[in-house]
Amino acid sequence: MAARPELARKVLLYWMDGMIAFIAVAFTFMLIGLTAMGTLSQERAILVGVLLLAQFAMFPFILRAAYDDKPRPTVLLTVSGVVMLVSITLIPPGLGTSTWEIVAGLWLAGLAISVPWRVSVAFGVVLAAITVPIAVYVSKMALVWALLGEAVTLVITPLAMWLWVWLWRTIRDAHESQEAKSRLAVAEERLRFARDLHDLLGHSLSVISIKSELAAKLSAKDAGRAAGEMSQVRELAGGALAEVQAAVEGYRSLDLSLELATVRATLEAAGARCTVEASTDDLSPAARALLAWAVREGATNILKHSTATRCAITIDRGVLEMRNNGVKGPQRTTGSGLRGLSERLTAAGGTFSASATDSGEFLLRAAVPA
Repeated sequence: MAARPELARKVLLYWMDGMIAFIAVAFTFMLIGLTAMGTLSQERAILVGVLLLAQFAMFPFILRAAYDDKPRPTVLLTVSGVVMLVSITLIPPGLGTSTWEIVAGLWLAGLAISVPWRVSVAFGVVLAAITVPIAVYVSKMALVWALLGEAVTLVITPLAMWLWVWLWRTIRDAHESQEAKSRLAVAEERLRFARDLHDLLGHSLSVISIKSELAAKLSAKDAGRAAGEMSQVRELAGGALAEVQAAVEGYRSLDLSLELATVRATLEAAGARCTVEASTDDLSPAARALLAWAVREGATNILKHSTATRCAITIDRGVLEMRNNGVKGPQRTTGSGLRGLSERLTAAGGTFSASATDSGEFLLRAAVPA
């Protein structure tokens, strides 16, 4: 799914790697052409080529360090900057002033994603002061055009690179925010359940403790009264057990409508367009609870084991179907979650199946007894 951070990271990084590789190949062919025409000596062409390729090779590591929020790659940036300065002094006029701009702009882009913007601006001014005279006096370019070209390259390239990294960090933060919301919801539910158990058992256990202690003291003096106290202890324990069982049963039960809405929001947050068509008015509470479990487990299976971009959920006459287009690779045997769901439905008199279809989709089908 496109919204997953790792996939977005790979797309952004590989796209930039491809652009750098394209520029490196173009410069290599230009150097080969100039050498073949006799404009550039072979030794100088090799030296310039090695310097340019070295800078291009360092840039992907600088970019990945910025993506991973590692410590600022000061050493790598320094080495890349030295290589850049040496290479632009050796680049022959035959390669054109745009070569100096690209080489300088690329290094400045690596700097912009690793240091505060004020530092990037200061270095941009220094680079312009170096490359503009080269463009004017070596390539005989008009000062206005030289300034315009340098401004565009030394501003647009770093800004585009900074936006590229900002886009990735935004995607990552959004994903982490969604995960944090899920963890918070689970934590809140655990706190609610713990609070309910405390309220249910706190009073009962306190009374049981007091009456048990009283019965122990009375056992040697008044056996009849001690037996009466223990009888009350037994009744209190039975009542507390019934209350706990009711609380656990309520905790285990799921609301089908709420589960459908939650699953739809979760799948869409993960990048899968989800449609829901459910007719559930004629279902019994037990049937609704079973289908709610099936919907939850089906969504979990999609999130963990597929690359779905769309999912369709339908419920009609007690039959649930969840279809998604996220089938990837050979299908493994049913996992423990789906296997447990199948056992739950079968024990209740329903049916369950989950497999890939001939159309390339994955279909989960659960039917509950009428």
